Amino acid sequence: MTAITNHLPTAELQALDAAHHMHPFTHGSQLGAKGARIITRAKGVTLTDSEGNEILDAMAGLWCVNVGYGREELVEAAARQMRELPYYNTFFQTSHVPAIALAAKLAELAPGDLNHVFFACSGSEANDTNIRMVRTYWAEQGQPERNIIIARKNGYHGSTMGSASLGGMAGMHAQGGLPIPDIHHIDQPYWYGEGGDMDPEAFGLERARQLEEKIEELGPHRVAAFIGEPVQGAGGVIIPPDSYWPEIQRICDKYGILLIADEVICGFGRTGNWFGSQTMGIRPDIMTVAKGLSSGYAPIGASIVSDKVAEVIDGCEFNHGYTYSGHPVSCAVALENLRILQEEGIVARVAADTAPYMRARWESLTAHPLVGEARIVGLMGSIALTPDKARRAKFASEPGTVGYICRERCFANNLVMRHVGDRMIIAPPLVIGKAEIDTLIDRAWQSLDEAARQIEAEGLMQAAE
Repeated sequence: MTAITNHLPTAELQALDAAHHMHPFTHGSQLGAKGARIITRAKGVTLTDSEGNEILDAMAGLWCVNVGYGREELVEAAARQMRELPYYNTFFQTSHVPAIALAAKLAELAPGDLNHVFFACSGSEANDTNIRMVRTYWAEQGQPERNIIIARKNGYHGSTMGSASLGGMAGMHAQGGLPIPDIHHIDQPYWYGEGGDMDPEAFGLERARQLEEKIEELGPHRVAAFIGEPVQGAGGVIIPPDSYWPEIQRICDKYGILLIADEVICGFGRTGNWFGSQTMGIRPDIMTVAKGLSSGYAPIGASIVSDKVAEVIDGCEFNHGYTYSGHPVSCAVALENLRILQEEGIVARVAADTAPYMRARWESLTAHPLVGEARIVGLMGSIALTPDKARRAKFASEPGTVGYICRERCFANNLVMRHVGDRMIIAPPLVIGKAEIDTLIDRAWQSLDEAARQIEAEGLMQAAE
């Protein structure tokens, strides 16, 4: 079968899109008036749009295309599985080979005693699973009142009612009656934006110790778990001070609460290790995974669960699950994706080669007049835009105004670099090469130059008081 590359003219596709397609996290009427960018194909780290523009995808889709686009092995894995067993569920005391094999592989790859897997279709669903799982865990041990989960402001854990409640994003909580009861939040470890005059390591300890203060405030007998991303992704690639995670681990151990590491973005090589928990030196009881598990080629997520938690959950009937939990095609694709990551040594190459090169190139952006800091771990990084480097000042304009200008210049220069407020973020495919990293930095620098000129011209180069 020949790939279909012909399509309607871009304007007609945009009109149909505006008429019928409701986009996530989008002001629909504004996008309809502007017209969506239509992506038609991709290869490696490069996207092609309906106008033939070739775009360097520095966001790996939505943080997920770790092995890059166009991997025929993943296409073949899906096709083989569709022919053999396109679907069956894992309810009713039934299983199938792809789910069994993938669960075993994840148990092998995951650190510590994370040896058990509950499948979902996304990270959002997996975090909903985690809410029910940790509450069931304590209830089964005679502590049903232990149902509070503590998370972080500006954390992101998905967009379902449960997972968006775990997340700490004010814009999401403003819609739909969020958060649900018994979810509480503490401040994020964002030194650049919130650390003031504090030393970064002292700031990290102060933010971590908010967890202990919150546990004491709510009552240790009521707190079930703490959840956090090893590195906050959608919050702006917030890399915590080195002091932060060891203190969080100490507090979780002290009070016997479960630690959930949301690895949806950090997992499968993004930070230079297989999991961000390894990079940060923590021992989670549950890890949430998705995205890089299949490199985005098929929808899948999972909770990887410790022996301690699984023993309790397996001792009862856990009344929870999804029609597509452990979907055989998604599992087959994920298995092949993990094989590629392992056999091609992609994670090891990131750690030893491309991540150090990217760090040096990325941190060079601090020489730009608009950039206050450039932080990166593995292949996920961010830059903070500022009108005054010395004061780490915020812009006087509404947060995101300047970031959006920079984002638009990136798109104009055929670079996908996302903005979160006035931070610019990247997470390219793990297969990106050094020449492509050079292209990324060149286009980022050009976009920053153009953004700076526009910001000056519009009178936006003003610091907040």
